[in-house]
Amino acid sequence: MFIRSFIAGILILTSVFSFAQVRDSAVVFTPKDSSLSKIDKKKIYASARKATILSAILPGAGQVYNKKYWKLPIIYAGLGGFGYMFGFYNSQYNVARKYLKAEYDGDSTTVNNTGLSGDQLLVYKTKYRKFRDISVIGLAAVYVLNIIDANVDAHLKTFDVSDDLSLQVKPWEEVCFPSNGNTSFAAGISIKLKFK
Repeated sequence: MFIRSFIAGILILTSVFSFAQVRDSAVVFTPKDSSLSKIDKKKIYASARKATILSAILPGAGQVYNKKYWKLPIIYAGLGGFGYMFGFYNSQYNVARKYLKAEYDGDSTTVNNTGLSGDQLLVYKTKYRKFRDISVIGLAAVYVLNIIDANVDAHLKTFDVSDDLSLQVKPWEEVCFPSNGNTSFAAGISIKLKFK
């Protein structure tokens, strides 16, 4: 019962506000952006495609193509850091695995001379494998983000950031006196985008 009353109240409130809205006939929307020709659009998408391919082949090459040289140290610091992490933890994993195998193989020629028990070596082996796997995920993430960044940056080359654009957000209200004598009130937000 409460839900029906609540839904009915919402419907009544929205219908009251909908009567007060006035359609502006001066606003005309065009379905396609006619400011760019087909040749210009092809150039934009071709440059984004080229930046993406360059970054996929050699990390950072797409950023150089987009003339964003300051991003190169970030990309190579990420790749170098995760690469070093992979090398270190992979070597530690292999050592722990070798001594764990020597502990349990029953061969007298292979000896565990670390002073650690088999359970301790198993814990270290698991920990090093986990960090090695995290470093592989980090390497892949930096590589993929490098490609995405080059593509997005190439697309945003043509984005207009000049002072000729302005956006104004203002409160809006309107009172309507229809012929049946009921007064309705509408309120909202007015957003205006101006091109100078």
